[in-house]
Amino acid sequence: MSDRYELVLTCPKSLEGLLLEEATALGLEEPREQTAAIRGFGSLELAYTLCLWSRLANRVLLVLDRFTIKDAESLYDGVHAIDWSEHLQPDGSLAVEFSGHGSGIDNTHFGALKVKDAIVDRLRQADGTRPSVDKINPHLRVHLRLDRGEAILSLDLSGHSLHQRGYRLQQGAAPLKENLAAAVLIRAGWPRIAAEGGALADPMCGVGTFLVEAAMIAADIAPNLTREQWGFSEWLGHVPALWKKLQGEAQERAAAGLARPPLWIRGYEADPRLIQPARNNIERAGLGDWIKVYQGEVATFEPRPDQNQRGLVISNPPYGERLGDEASLLYLYQNLGERLRQACMGWEAAVFTGAPDLGKRMGIRSHKQYAFWNGALPCKLLLIKVQPDQFVTGERRTAEQRQVEREQAQALVEETAQAPKLNRNGNPIKPTPAPAPVVEQARLSEGGQMFANRLQKNLKQLGKWARREGIDCYRVYDADMPEYALAVDLYHDWVHVQEYAAPKSIDPEKAQARLFDALAAIPQALNIDKSRVIIKRRERQSGTKQYERQSAQGKFVEVSEGGVKLLVNLTDYLDTGLFLDHRPLRLRIQREAAGKRFLNLFCYTATATVHAAKGGARTTTSVDLSKTYLDWARRNLSLNGFSDKNRLEQGDVMAWLAADTNQYELIFIDPPTFSNSKRMEGVFDVQRDHVQLLDLAMARLAPAGVVYFSNNFRKFQLDEALAQRYRVEEISAETIAADFARNPRIHRAWRLQPLNG
Repeated sequence: MSDRYELVLTCPKSLEGLLLEEATALGLEEPREQTAAIRGFGSLELAYTLCLWSRLANRVLLVLDRFTIKDAESLYDGVHAIDWSEHLQPDGSLAVEFSGHGSGIDNTHFGALKVKDAIVDRLRQADGTRPSVDKINPHLRVHLRLDRGEAILSLDLSGHSLHQRGYRLQQGAAPLKENLAAAVLIRAGWPRIAAEGGALADPMCGVGTFLVEAAMIAADIAPNLTREQWGFSEWLGHVPALWKKLQGEAQERAAAGLARPPLWIRGYEADPRLIQPARNNIERAGLGDWIKVYQGEVATFEPRPDQNQRGLVISNPPYGERLGDEASLLYLYQNLGERLRQACMGWEAAVFTGAPDLGKRMGIRSHKQYAFWNGALPCKLLLIKVQPDQFVTGERRTAEQRQVEREQAQALVEETAQAPKLNRNGNPIKPTPAPAPVVEQARLSEGGQMFANRLQKNLKQLGKWARREGIDCYRVYDADMPEYALAVDLYHDWVHVQEYAAPKSIDPEKAQARLFDALAAIPQALNIDKSRVIIKRRERQSGTKQYERQSAQGKFVEVSEGGVKLLVNLTDYLDTGLFLDHRPLRLRIQREAAGKRFLNLFCYTATATVHAAKGGARTTTSVDLSKTYLDWARRNLSLNGFSDKNRLEQGDVMAWLAADTNQYELIFIDPPTFSNSKRMEGVFDVQRDHVQLLDLAMARLAPAGVVYFSNNFRKFQLDEALAQRYRVEEISAETIAADFARNPRIHRAWRLQPLNG
């Protein structure tokens, strides 16, 4: 066999340049970059070294041959021509990985099968002995890449992917792979910072991947030093003595590195469930003396080990995939920026983000940006120098303020450079820290400030009205400014934001930027803590989509209106359980309910029923198809002390009405626009079916009774024939409260009575 081989190192997309530098430094000759891989030449010793020391590669492949293929048979022939007895015993096991297509081979499974057959047939013995297939732990891993008619046939020396270091047996929801974490650290300059004795802090450390990779770099520990099973372990070309020599040298380097005073490496994590898994991973990596992990929120993150220490703050904030994540992520990035400015002056920072627009909201300029891929997700690494001249938040500073900040920053640099002064006992005197520059509240963009001004104006006007009316949940903004197409509702001390879907004519990036501007403005304008802002996107709804569960937090907030208490859920559904625009109708029902039998159809969470009970209704009956909402209704009634004489009925309203024989003096109907629930027969369409619905309801109405009918379908037209059978009065204008005066078409409402009533 040759003593010089062609080697291919695969890697995640976007790491090719870094891997090329790393492999070249380790001795790879004639290196060349490819997509998600590099190639070059070297000895078997170099191949072992790359397996042991590459922090960035996924696999190290040793190329056996390159040959042209025209079809499946020429593929078979090219593989069969290799003397496989140099690589695998006849009774050994193998696994084949096939990638690429062309030359009549468009199915990777078929291509792998042809490669396997060629190897097995070459090694088959007269007595029938032949290699078997083992996809988990084979004696030999074979890789064939088909590229534009050329087959590159290789042995996989790595075995399992090299990113699997072995220490991370416990992980969070969306961890970075170890080699991607190492690449981010290298791009962020951690090897340089570590060589200078710098510190490292991760304020959102998860299960500690950045921390462990950073410590291994600083302590000169080969990333795969503890791996026991390799792709070359049972390969017949393996030279154990050479491998043991390299492994021994790496062990000596690791022992020397760990013997040095440990660097200050700390992680902080808000989720208490991840603290112990992170500590377990750190212990498995043998780095318990180097790394400490604590529970803590980003907003209280304090990285400084002492006033002289500088280093790197590194973070991979969550990307946001659940309902309402935009608001929480915006404030997370703002909090991170605030902590960097307030507690990390003179440090460097690296933020690895799948949402670079949010990175702009930290209030600090990045001096460099690098593109990465985290799987299929494009990401950016933002590199930041935490210095006052990089801040973009706060009010416009005067020249004097800028000069003070520059002097403070210079003082920090000089303080770091000076040798520590000693007291009479020979111990360092801790210097008095220079005062940190005052960081004002984040300055809003011009549009964000306009939005905040409108919110404050609305709040001033509506707040007085709400206090006078005895309500603590109302709409404070409803797309008043067309470019900020949001509805903003106050629920006691929570804010519920609904983003209306932008028309296709609007640039999505501009729409996203305006949303971030608005989210930055809301806590300031309404004086609400950032953690109490929930955002949802309201698309055009069809069927029962608006009622479908979107999350499962199960957290209810108690609010009040008209002397009753109601439960809302701001996170789990698109709607909250309380339609604010129907408040005037609910209050009217409360005023008119005394002594009456009340029927609430399509009752949802039965908020109108609670008002009727509060108003002294003799009995109440509430009908809805959803058990979930009827359970919610039961909780609303119990919260106000109403349990007797309040009947909850699960069923299709139309069918239920047709079967019911009772009479009611007061009926409220607020149907959905459209429903096709599996629990009902057919489909309900409010425009098509409202006449039948109202006829059924009027048949259950007592002679002097009243039906209130409303709906939110913008194009709805009440059938004119109804006026020939009943007294019909549109009362829409009377049912629009002050907080919906800007949107009088939010719903329409009618009052119906028998002609002789």
